[in-house]
Amino acid sequence: MSWRDGPRKPRRDDRGGRDGGRGDSGLSWRALSALFASDDSRPRRGVRYNPRQRVTLVGGTLALCSVALVGRAFDVQVLNNDFYVEQGDARALREIPIPTSRGMITDRNGEPLAVSTPVESIWANPQELLKHPGQIPELAEILGLNADDLGRRLSQRADKEFMYLKRRISPAQAQRVLAHEIPGVFSQREFRRFYPQGEALAHVLGFTNIDDRGQEGLELAFDEWLRGTPGSKRVVRDGQGRIIENVDLIRPAQPGHDLTLTIDRRIQYLAFRELRRALQEHSASSGSAVVLDVDTGEVLAMANLPSYNPNDLEGGRQDARRNRAVTDVVEPGSTMKPITIAAALNAGIVEPNTPINLSPGYIVVGGYTINDFRNYGLQTTTGVITHSSNVGAVMLSSRLKNDYFYDFVRSFGYGSKPGSGFPGEASGLLAAPDQWSGSTKASMSYGYGLSATPLQIAMAYAALANGGRLIAPTFVKGQRNPAEQVLDPTTARQVMRMMQTVTETGGTATGAAILGYHVGGKTGTARKFSPSGGYSDEYIALFAGVVPVENPRFAMVVVVNEPDASAGHGYGGGAVAAPVFRNVMAGALRLMDVPPDDIETWLAAQAADQAKRIRANGGRPGEDTPVLPAVANVETIDDSGLPDPVTIGGAR
Repeated sequence: MSWRDGPRKPRRDDRGGRDGGRGDSGLSWRALSALFASDDSRPRRGVRYNPRQRVTLVGGTLALCSVALVGRAFDVQVLNNDFYVEQGDARALREIPIPTSRGMITDRNGEPLAVSTPVESIWANPQELLKHPGQIPELAEILGLNADDLGRRLSQRADKEFMYLKRRISPAQAQRVLAHEIPGVFSQREFRRFYPQGEALAHVLGFTNIDDRGQEGLELAFDEWLRGTPGSKRVVRDGQGRIIENVDLIRPAQPGHDLTLTIDRRIQYLAFRELRRALQEHSASSGSAVVLDVDTGEVLAMANLPSYNPNDLEGGRQDARRNRAVTDVVEPGSTMKPITIAAALNAGIVEPNTPINLSPGYIVVGGYTINDFRNYGLQTTTGVITHSSNVGAVMLSSRLKNDYFYDFVRSFGYGSKPGSGFPGEASGLLAAPDQWSGSTKASMSYGYGLSATPLQIAMAYAALANGGRLIAPTFVKGQRNPAEQVLDPTTARQVMRMMQTVTETGGTATGAAILGYHVGGKTGTARKFSPSGGYSDEYIALFAGVVPVENPRFAMVVVVNEPDASAGHGYGGGAVAAPVFRNVMAGALRLMDVPPDDIETWLAAQAADQAKRIRANGGRPGEDTPVLPAVANVETIDDSGLPDPVTIGGAR
């Protein structure tokens, strides 16, 4: 039965209540029947459609939404905007470094040795550039890069916002790259180190890496002083990464400090030129030269070969970057003999004119036979140095106690670092007496069985020339290291006069003589140690000298490694190294206006030259005949008043 069949008869429990015909639902059956009537098309009484009310309702709703949005925007942008400001800044505000120039390095006269020049580095935002892949080959061609490699590098950094493309190019090159207006490609200012002296000073100065950090030499030793502190600023970049506004200076850039060296670039060039000439003439493998100021310990020049160009490090030999004068040790050979003689003089066992019998020209110590170049017979202590007698040095050292000889040699800086502050300086080798064998002291007396760097040898000779005061060398002008008195000044003066005979007639280094100056020095010719044991057939030629003897100003050491004995020019220190000393020191004496201390010899040479020109001119003086200066007073060398000589007999 359906609703249309009429209402069913209500059950008892459906009736009741004050509502009469209503059940629990609160509606009568009649009302329900009318509600579900089939004729739904008839309009209900009292219900009418009002468009104005509907429009008002919709408009009010939209107005309320607008007010809510405006209120929310005001809250976000004005009242509580910290979070969104931070988010916006994170997308547009950047903190970028302010590059600072590295301090300049100059020589003692203010001439630039290392300067920083502004350059540009090209960088890219990979996220931006990868949106334009068609322009990557164009960019690679401009930069001289491989397009595939560049694309691969960009892809590997696709999530980054910064990547260097090419660093330290000239500003003009950078402008040519930027002129193509490739999206995501920019440039930034950097600095590049430039070394005007090139190879001549490469080992002293060293070089910097691509980030302008010192890597070798004094650039490394004084990196913190030279580098300075980069600054920082906050900027606003646009969507293409361009700076559109400088917001704030966070930290100003602090330029690096300048550094003035003790090096004289003129003397440095002389040392480098003459050393290179010697290596070429004698087909040698390498060499070093060191020039010190006797009174201050300042390093005036330090040259090494082979060298390298610090302005272009590509393709250079790694071993050529080593500062051999500071890091490489050699057996000093006969340059050790003045130290041995000084030890004997200081101990009081001999005097400069003490006779010593060197016959028969050799001596046996600890089962080894030690020879001289020839049998020099009866000589004085001075003659031991003049003729470079191994036998004489061994005989003198044999009378010295082991501990005394060791301590004396060590007091001159052998066996310890020179203390110059140069990175990687070596201490050499000086074995303690408890490690000596039967022939160790004998071999040490003439320069074998110990090792030293050229700088150490130069420091020892400077001490002899400086009245027995040892001063640690320095590369910084104005820095004065304390002096240590290691030898009595009188004894030091005696040794200087004895070394003067080496460069005079009859000595082993007449090639080191300089006209108008007394030169004191000592040659050395040491056989190279063989890695397989013993000594090889290769040699090291050395010369260590001081000039002028009367008022010492410069000490210089020259070391030439493996000169070719078959070249016909000799391989000893007198033939190979002594001429380098002469040529460099002759120029240095003129440059520094050092007055001559041997006027008589200079006048005699000038007179002979003048007479030669007069003869060539038919007995008439030429227009270029020099005016001879007045004779200056020269201190006379007087060995009177010394004790009676003590004869040391020769031994077989």
